[in-house]
Amino acid sequence: MKRTRCRWISVACLTLALPIAALADLSQTTTLQANIGLNLDTGATSAVGSRGSTGTPDILWNGSTITPAGNATAVNVGVGAFNALTLGTLTFLPGYSQASIRATDLVVNDVFAVRANSGHYAKVLVRAVGGGSITLQFTTFGATNAPGGPAITAILNNSSAVPPGFPNYGIPPSSLFVVTGSGLSDAGDPVLQSSEAPGIPLTLNGTSIAVVVNGVTTRPALYYTSPTQLAAVLPAATPLGTGTLVVTYKGANSAPAAIQVVPSAVGINTYNGSGVATDGATGALLTYINSGSPGQTIVLWGTGLGANPADSDTTFSTAPHPVNTPLQIYFGGVPARILYQGASGYPGVNQINVTIPESVPTGCWVPLVAVTGNVISNVVTFPINRGGGACVDVQTGYNGGQIQQLSGQAKLKGGLVSLIQTTSVDLRRGTVVTNSANAAFQQYGGLAAAATGGTVSPGGCIVTQVVAGGPIPALVGLDAGTITLTGPAGLSVTLPSQFGLKGAYGAILPASAISTAGGMYTFRGSGGADVGPFTSTLSLSSPLLSWTNQSAAASIDKTQGLLVTWTGGNPGTYVVITGTAVAGTAAGGYTCLAPVEARQFRVPSYILLGLPNGGGGTAVQNNVYSSLSATGIDTGVALADVSFSVASTYSSGGLSR
Repeated sequence: MKRTRCRWISVACLTLALPIAALADLSQTTTLQANIGLNLDTGATSAVGSRGSTGTPDILWNGSTITPAGNATAVNVGVGAFNALTLGTLTFLPGYSQASIRATDLVVNDVFAVRANSGHYAKVLVRAVGGGSITLQFTTFGATNAPGGPAITAILNNSSAVPPGFPNYGIPPSSLFVVTGSGLSDAGDPVLQSSEAPGIPLTLNGTSIAVVVNGVTTRPALYYTSPTQLAAVLPAATPLGTGTLVVTYKGANSAPAAIQVVPSAVGINTYNGSGVATDGATGALLTYINSGSPGQTIVLWGTGLGANPADSDTTFSTAPHPVNTPLQIYFGGVPARILYQGASGYPGVNQINVTIPESVPTGCWVPLVAVTGNVISNVVTFPINRGGGACVDVQTGYNGGQIQQLSGQAKLKGGLVSLIQTTSVDLRRGTVVTNSANAAFQQYGGLAAAATGGTVSPGGCIVTQVVAGGPIPALVGLDAGTITLTGPAGLSVTLPSQFGLKGAYGAILPASAISTAGGMYTFRGSGGADVGPFTSTLSLSSPLLSWTNQSAAASIDKTQGLLVTWTGGNPGTYVVITGTAVAGTAAGGYTCLAPVEARQFRVPSYILLGLPNGGGGTAVQNNVYSSLSATGIDTGVALADVSFSVASTYSSGGLSR
């Protein structure tokens, strides 16, 4: 089976299969000599005291220190993970001022944040310093108008957006990819080009692309252009290997950018955060309220199966061909039967027809992943319910209608109170146990694309990979008044405000606050200007969760998977297993969810193969939920989190791509 109704509904299906990704923020690397300023909205440099058409500099480098200029402010974050910082993180960092960042702080890998004169936030990484000069890598969120000719910041799979540095990064021949940057084409919003004869063009709005690999030059055809993003099809004849890509706009060439051409790297599309597949019989999008069902045939849309010389790189094909790359599809860890894999008819766009396994776990966020050899796709989540209709999340009790309503709201007011015990192994201090209580009452904006990120249904695992400039919800704090916590052994504490932020509360609790015997804990809110009074109780069973094979996570061979075992925990709840790995600028992680009664869970090797080789950590935690209801919020929850964490090193056992 390979034909579906999408063969003839060309506009609707191509829009589904070819999502236009969010336009890029400004990301650059620049070297400053002494007494030079940098404008973080344009990337332009100028001598101290000058202005000109590029605008006032935001930071000044005098050969030893960085000083904010004009009305800009800055704060030094310290040596850390640059890629992990988001717009939301930068917005809430305390301590922005016009004070200089000292020379002793400006070491390699130091990170600082800047609120530019324009009001945009930027994160800045020190790449090199010495001899009176400093090299800075920066991303300015919301600034995309760098002057001059075309400049390339990233080359990504259109459907997965996996960033460089990860083992599943790369652009296969016959696949759809995007180029992000600045000055790439004429001004204006992207307009999708038709692939009907004569096909999508090699030059569009003054822009063309040339790719050179192993001495062979190919010219990708363009689906759309904009000043900050292009979408194109890498020709089937492009050799494998590392080469260069150059964008030409009205006679001006970009600097060559590295492109990694690989045999296969599947990307699976998502559609407005609410669907990843269509019904194989009707072509209808499957969503939270129209779930997939075990035994149903569905169609996945994406790109990256591999070279397809049998079909055109530029023109729609009425009789597309399969691409026989070794492929496996997993739903919640269960392998599925593939009926067709290959071209969809549209250049660069693949379709995979697959039957949902009868033994699949159900839920609103069942993970779905494609694996080619030892390379995994992006991991997406898919709603599954026996008989279709609205999905049900067994952990929260929400149904698909509630989830779709909440995730579709332009603004959502939420409340969370949490009781947390963390047990970690520190190389200097040994085993350290920390007890704390926190609360957050906030209004979230921009949730349509970000509401359910990081959520997974029981029995499955997801992988996350850091991509700078993704959609970040806007946060506004809500006043909930005074919040107190009472519990066993006379525990009674008022949670003070955190960092002076409205709606954020937190306190470190004494060592005796949470014992292995558990007990009843009650949060009370007096009510404030935005949120009404509430009372919410959490019950921890005896004994608490205990991770019994922590040593297994110290050194992880990704090709073997990871078996995690435990005892204790609240009956009827779930254990969350998470891991992180960092290598250079690549930071990735995974999350798995298992019933506490299972007492063990194996993290699949194909999930771990989505992480880079390097250092990181592994955590095992038991989450206990209770309801929280108050006027002034749309949704609320109380959470008890008992967790263990260890440092981990990830390797791939000598496996190569």
